[in-house]
Parts: sequence; structure tokens; C-alpha cells
Amino acid sequence: MADSPATDRAAAAARILTNPAAYKVCEGCGSIVASSADLCPNCHSFRFEASAESVTSQARLLGSREQTSVTAEDLC
Repeated sequence: MADSPATDRAAAAARILTNPAAYKVCEGCGSIVASSADLCPNCHSFRFEASAESVTSQARLLGSREQTSVTAEDLC
């Protein structure tokens, strides 16, 4: 049986928290993306906050609540 979306989000947050330097936070929508991303895949913003503090804070927030944003996968 597949994990629930909340469990998946918590697992993703835990993975991000182990290496926050590999990620950055989109200033347009608050998504966490890989540090190599040039554009946010969700809102196409090009502005990011890459500090470990911002990534850690956002990962904890997003990992503790249900998804509220619409992603590209939701539109397929």
C-alpha cells in the first residue's frame, strides 16, 4: 500500500533537512527546489532564497501540513 500524501511530505522534508545546502526556496510560491534549478517548476519564478535557515524553516512548515499549491503533476 502506498504511503499517504502527508507521510510522503514528511519524508521529503526529512530528506531536505539532512542536506539543506542542496535546496533553495522559491520566493514566488514557497516551493523547495533543487539548488541547481534556474526556474521554479511550479510558478516559473527565478528568485530563490538559498540560505540553510530558510530551507530548513520552509521544509519544517511544508512537511507538517497538507499540500495547498497546484503543481504541474496535478494538471496532467
